[in-house]
Amino acid sequence: MSGSVLRRLRDQLPLPSALLAGGRDRDAAPWVRTRLRTAPLAALLTAALALTVVFLAAALPRALDRGANDALHTYLRTLGPIPTSVRVTSGPAPSGDPAEMLDTTRAQLTGAVGAVLPLAPSGPVYGRQGVRSRSLENPGLDRPDGISPHLTLLYQHRAREHVGLTAGQWPGAAAPGEPIPVAVSVGAGKTIGVRLGQVLDGGDGQQARVVGLYTADDPSDPFWAGQECATKVCRGVTDSREIFWTATALVGPEVLSRLAGWGNGDEDFWRLPVDVGVLRADQLRQTSFALASVTAGPIGARMITDSGRPKTRITSRLRSEIDSARKRQSAIDSLAGVGPAGAAGVAAVLLCLAAALTAERRTAELRLLRARGAGTGGICRRLLGEGALTVLPAAGLGALLAFTLLPTPRWPAAAVAAGSVALLALLAFPVRTALLLRETGRTRSGRPRLMGELAVLAATVAAATQVVRRGVAPLGEGVDPLLVAAPLLMALTGALLLARLQPVLIGLLARRARPRPGAIAFLGLARAARGSGPRSRPSVLPLLALVLAVTCGAVGSTVLSSVSANRMVAARYTIGGDALISTVVPGALPEALVAAAERLPGVRTSVPVWVENEAKLWSTSDNPIRIRVVMADPVEYAKLAEVAGRGRFDPTLLSAVPGSPLPALVTSDLSPGEYRIQLDNGGEPAVIRAVGSADGTPALFGAAGSAVVLPAGPGTAALPRLVGPNRWLATGAVDDARLRALAEEFLGQPAVGEETRHLVRTSAGTVTGLGSDPLQNSAERLFWVTVGATALFALLCVLLTLYRAGPERAAMLARLRTMGLRPRQGLALILAEALPQALFAALGGALTAVGCILLLGPAVDLSPLVGAEVPTGLRLTAAPILEQTLGLALLASLAVLAEAAVTARRQITTELRAGDTR
Repeated sequence: MSGSVLRRLRDQLPLPSALLAGGRDRDAAPWVRTRLRTAPLAALLTAALALTVVFLAAALPRALDRGANDALHTYLRTLGPIPTSVRVTSGPAPSGDPAEMLDTTRAQLTGAVGAVLPLAPSGPVYGRQGVRSRSLENPGLDRPDGISPHLTLLYQHRAREHVGLTAGQWPGAAAPGEPIPVAVSVGAGKTIGVRLGQVLDGGDGQQARVVGLYTADDPSDPFWAGQECATKVCRGVTDSREIFWTATALVGPEVLSRLAGWGNGDEDFWRLPVDVGVLRADQLRQTSFALASVTAGPIGARMITDSGRPKTRITSRLRSEIDSARKRQSAIDSLAGVGPAGAAGVAAVLLCLAAALTAERRTAELRLLRARGAGTGGICRRLLGEGALTVLPAAGLGALLAFTLLPTPRWPAAAVAAGSVALLALLAFPVRTALLLRETGRTRSGRPRLMGELAVLAATVAAATQVVRRGVAPLGEGVDPLLVAAPLLMALTGALLLARLQPVLIGLLARRARPRPGAIAFLGLARAARGSGPRSRPSVLPLLALVLAVTCGAVGSTVLSSVSANRMVAARYTIGGDALISTVVPGALPEALVAAAERLPGVRTSVPVWVENEAKLWSTSDNPIRIRVVMADPVEYAKLAEVAGRGRFDPTLLSAVPGSPLPALVTSDLSPGEYRIQLDNGGEPAVIRAVGSADGTPALFGAAGSAVVLPAGPGTAALPRLVGPNRWLATGAVDDARLRALAEEFLGQPAVGEETRHLVRTSAGTVTGLGSDPLQNSAERLFWVTVGATALFALLCVLLTLYRAGPERAAMLARLRTMGLRPRQGLALILAEALPQALFAALGGALTAVGCILLLGPAVDLSPLVGAEVPTGLRLTAAPILEQTLGLALLASLAVLAEAAVTARRQITTELRAGDTR
């Protein structure tokens, strides 16, 4: 506070008697108004800081809610209409018109389910269908493998509104004994060979007449979910893999009673789609309970009783999907909560630092008031009124902006966060002033600080020990507060320890710089070790801000890095390498395809593999058992197993010796010894000898059961009936799209209604699929947003610290300039003073992050973020920690450079004004 400002306050503000006594009087408001007019820039900066911090505090919970809701809606929509619906099936009503009874039951179900669950505006889908399809015996119909096509009859309410007739008429009533009038899709009619007006013979006296042909307005409409064969012809496959056509024909409500004859029984159904777009992530538990009540609870029992229908069943997959999403969301929130918690911690440090710097700036003014007899309570109340005029309007505006820009149904969390931050911003300065006034005239004691540091250390040790002992809270139990709080406590402990060590360490550097030529380095380091400002010691708050920012950013970055690495491990484990081409139908891969695949860019190791799923294995004393046979080049296959992470083995074990049994790796359920093996397609059995065990070999998916691995070459000679290699596996960065295009070029694309004949997978494509979960993407976006906010707050803390020491440093430079200090030397002096503190803080944050990962990492389960089951634990790698440390250190250094450049250019005459108290 300059002498001119103090004189102006002294002249304009005669202290009232109420202020001297610590009470109120009517002159309090003019005092506050005049004080704000005296320092408008400080008031404006305080309001801007409160606006920014309160806005971010209110926006973060609302952004979390919006992200969680959007991720939930996206996830549920990807499931399709069937899993997100409540499905009710029953036998026909015992009496009454069938169509009217369907409508009546629909109204009952809609009322009961709609009372506890939001139903989609499209309304329920309901009708009646035959239990089984009938084969059509008409000659001239298309029979791919000699099997007659099958036809199912379906009545679906309002189906006529979703199709367009291209020929004939809509089916209606039929006299007893006449064929049932039906309408068939144009695609089914062309494929099967059905003509308009044709009578279809279903056997056993059942006949249907095609009276209309139609096309669906939108085959992907949820109205047709579960009834796709009504919009197109479908392809059926028998147990012996023979192909036949199957279709669904539509009928009118007039012939509902005849569906049972055609379909060997009939079934009424109602599908009530839930409006997933209005479900809320914070109410998933209540939604799960409501679904349980509908499917197997009192509401379901009441619906069954009221309908009076036999064999009523109520099912829904939505509850299991919601429970899964809720557990994954809670686990992801625990991991993602470290970032927001770090941002909140740094924001709190920023507000406290701003209050401390404001109190130090106005120390002279406050002591003048105390010297004139003002009470501490009266001063704090006026400071509180002063803050209320600046902080509260800005905080209200910040909260209003957050609520307006980020609409979401849930508001309590955002309101509490905004209120807490506003209260901290309002009370921080008066509380700091009260503490400062209490210290006036007293001898400073370090015991309270020591006791506080010991309390923080005890809390940190307790939190870390508890997390290490019990691990993370079980899935579905919500955010684990210990997992979120432990990194913050460890960062706080690290900052307190660094505040104790930093003067000693920088002092050692200053001593080493003392005998060197020039005084710049020594003077700057000595000032850094001593600290600046009236307290003449380094402040803990700037250190805490930087350590918190680096620690939380490095821990979160390590989590994301571990997630990426684990996704690649899971993808390779699932595929058996980095790339796979496999035939689905029996047969070998073309040799040209294998040769072309080996030449693809990025391929490092290429292995053609023979896989036979049907073989017999026996010893001299055992009955034959069913096994799977894998045959590949031992050396290349061993490299593949190493990359895939399963089935590792020494390739020298499979070195064949002429005249000896064929060496083989067997699964652990087979004992060592000699066996005989024979393929199902015949041929002479071969003698093999188990030379080792290897479970989970790369070429076999999932739980393969009993299997043997044989060397190619000797193996194909011993089992000549084996066809060529039917799988191709490779390692390396193989492009997914190029590999799929290559497979389609040689193997072709499946025809309409035909299943694919080959399987193509790459680790890159699998990793992309694992990372496509909207819940995971939302957590990752949240992390990077909070990292940016944390870095911004930490940078503001650095700037405030530099601003605090700026006047004193500028005056020192001005005096040194009169002694011959050059401008470049002045810049070097500022850097020597400020940079070591920022770099020590960044290094301390990195070390704290390493400690967090080592202590807490083994307890963290990354499976929800990875999208697959992976071993528990974080991977300690240098790259993510260095990125956050160097990034924040660079930002702090740039801030120091900018402030130093401004300070070094100040005029000497301005800094040496007569009467300046700085």
